[in-house]
This record gives sequence, C-alpha cells and structure tokens, in this order.
Amino acid sequence: MASVVHSTLTYWLVNHPKISNFTWTEGETFGSAVFFVSVVVSAYLFATFLLRHAMVSLPSLGPRILKPIMAVGCTLSITSDPTTRFFNAICFPVDMKPSGPLFFWAQVFYLSKILEFGDTLLIILGKSFRRLSFLHVYHHVTVLNLCFVWLRTRQSMFPVGVVTNSTVHVIMYGYYFLCAVGCRPRWKRLVTDFQLVQFVFGFGILALMLSQHYFGSGCSGIWGSYFTAAFNASLLALFFNFRSKNYVKKDNRDD
Repeated sequence: MASVVHSTLTYWLVNHPKISNFTWTEGETFGSAVFFVSVVVSAYLFATFLLRHAMVSLPSLGPRILKPIMAVGCTLSITSDPTTRFFNAICFPVDMKPSGPLFFWAQVFYLSKILEFGDTLLIILGKSFRRLSFLHVYHHVTVLNLCFVWLRTRQSMFPVGVVTNSTVHVIMYGYYFLCAVGCRPRWKRLVTDFQLVQFVFGFGILALMLSQHYFGSGCSGIWGSYFTAAFNASLLALFFNFRSKNYVKKDNRDD
C-alpha cells in the first residue's frame, strides 16, 4: 500500500510530463519578467496604502463573514504551496539549467506568494490595523522578490528555502485557520519562533553552501545567494524586534 501511494505521488508531483519537462525561461514563463514583479509589488503597496486610509471611514465586516473568508484563504494558501519534499540541493552545479520538477515547484511557490497578498486585504477589511505593521508589508514584498531571484539566478540552496518556508506557513496558516473557526490556540508565540528558527537555519545552510562554493567546484547563483542573505538578515532583525515588542514586554508585565 505504501509503495503504491509513493509511486502515485512520485508520478503526479515529479514525473508527470508537465512537471518533468518544465523549463523556466525569463520573459516567456508567466511572471518571469522584472517588469511583472515591479508592477505586482507597486500595485500591492499602492492598494495597501489606499485601502488602509479609505477603510477608516467605512464600517467593519463582521467576524461571521471574515471567519469563513479567512478559513478559505488559509486553505488556498496551503494547498497552493505543495512543495513539502526535501531536495538535497544545497549547491547546484555552475551550469545548472532552470528546468525539471525542482524549478516547476519553485515557480508555483513564487506565484503563491502573490496569492498571500490577500491576507493584507483581509486585515484591512477587518480593520485590524495593529496587525498591518511595517514588518507585515515588508515581509510580503521582499519574499516575492527573493523567490524571483531564486529562479532568475538559478540560485543554489533555494530548495531548502522552499521546504522550510512552506513548513512554517503550514504551521502559521494552521494557527490562523483554528482562530478563524473559533478555536484560538495558546501557541501563537511558536509561530514567530518558528520563523526565527527558519532564518537562523537558513544562515547555517548558507555557510555550508559557501564552503562548497569556495573550496569546491563552485555553486550556481552565488550573487543571488548574497542578495538573499542580506534580505534574510534584515527580516531576522525585524522579527526579533517584533518578538521583543509583542512577547518579551508582555511577559515582563505579567511578572
């Protein structure tokens, strides 16, 4: 039974012709142009700014309406991010071609980050403006750019980022789904802690990849890796600041 399930999943997630024959080509594959990313990010920032100020004078949507919307949004975000397999690809060959199942799922992952912009709309519609922080908007914008850089530079180590980020989002959206159906777990802090662990783990893998690059035959997309490391460092600093403001100070007040 287990072998049948494994064979079925392997065919539909790896060996299906649409996946195994996939090739990412800049300017031809959907969403593969710099102009596309620029327009999407600009539209997101403009819509967020405009709606944030317009919603102040409009009535809030009731929680009975927001809960099913949030539940459906979380479900779609999880199911659109099916990259739950570990690809042992920390260092791609320098001449790596952007084709095959690995880059197919990277493309799906990249496009799913646009779908996740929808949670900002739900926050604004619910007038939960305290949650509409700089970290929230910055995180959405930078992650979309990171995913584009992964594909464009054929960046080594991105499979690790896909797997860890997908895992964190399963936990995060699982928490919000439970909140949406009226069951608020007590482990909200763990969502932030898992995100911090993801960044620290990423830097550890980066060190391993750099050792392979400089003392081995080289790794594909090294400049993309530097770009990603700089973004991750900024996000890590913001997450630590967020955790300090929201949890450490709260703990001190409770003492």
